[in-house]
Amino acid sequence: MIRHADHFHGSDLEKIEKIYGIKKEEITSFSANVNPLGLSSRLKQELAERLDVITSYPDREYTALRTIIAEYCDTIKENVIVGNGSTELISLFINTIHPKKALIIGPTYSEYEREVSLGGGISLYFPLKEEENFLFSFDRLKNQLNESIDLLILCNPNNPTSTAVTRKELRRICDLCKQHGTFVMVDETYIEFADDFEAINGIPLTNYYNNLIILRGIAKFFASPGLRLGYAITGNKDTVKAINARQNPWTINSVAEAAGKLLFTDSEYIKATKELISSERRRICRRLDSIDGLTYYKPSANFVLVRILKEGVNADTLFDMAIRKHMMIRNCSTFPFLDNMYFRFCFMSPEMNDKLLDCIEEALKNI
Repeated sequence: MIRHADHFHGSDLEKIEKIYGIKKEEITSFSANVNPLGLSSRLKQELAERLDVITSYPDREYTALRTIIAEYCDTIKENVIVGNGSTELISLFINTIHPKKALIIGPTYSEYEREVSLGGGISLYFPLKEEENFLFSFDRLKNQLNESIDLLILCNPNNPTSTAVTRKELRRICDLCKQHGTFVMVDETYIEFADDFEAINGIPLTNYYNNLIILRGIAKFFASPGLRLGYAITGNKDTVKAINARQNPWTINSVAEAAGKLLFTDSEYIKATKELISSERRRICRRLDSIDGLTYYKPSANFVLVRILKEGVNADTLFDMAIRKHMMIRNCSTFPFLDNMYFRFCFMSPEMNDKLLDCIEEALKNI
């Protein structure tokens, strides 16, 4: 088995290619958390017909794009900020409010801590606990939050645990944070995959809380990571103005702008995605229930976190076995509070999901 100090991200296919000698085109990435349907056929066709947009600058204020996003999210365009992926918006927002101390609900995406650090702030973690199935505890948060915390960061559904906070819980969080003068940043990158979307969607709360900003992107749900298009929604007009003033002009290119106008109105693709992920989530959970030597945590997103219980097997073992069969899972030991017994995989086509589950079951039986 090849041993490596760093664990691979879903975008690291070139590294895998060099280490294992497998062409990246032959690898099915269960690590990237991207919609298995791939690009919408409607988007491919209509975007091909509009490639001449690259001969013109995009609208500097992206008015039409923000209007379409506002309709998609049931808000107003004045509350919508667009950016070069949600990563740019995370950076812009954090560097706009300059938190001296942030509390991050984790284990979660490392970019939050990195951006706080780059801005000169420090990050503390509010741990989701394995013994609580990585579910959020408001009572524990109430004991940890204080006036020294400028920013609370939450990924919902969370990566990598795939657990979610309801809108009712988020309202309580916003109320508590308001008492302490704390801004709440919620990353909803994976929310459109959730069966309980209406129960966990935080955007309606932006009409009532000035200390709340919601971030989303198109990379995962719309299978478009290369387009680099994200958006933020907040009812705080001063924050909108400050972010827009800080942002460089034309950070979204003309192709991404045109694609965005199409993606959010592609109702057939959206419906097909939700149906596929919902069906596979239920089916995969039933299959995981039947496999000895592991446990998993009820997923809300398009991926599941699994813990290995069998001695002599760890996430490196399973990664190595899977990649040799041209399938890539995510070793989660680089996330805070997780170790080498945790791995994550996203839901692909039924055929590929079965192939991966067969590989996992075989490894746990034979090692």
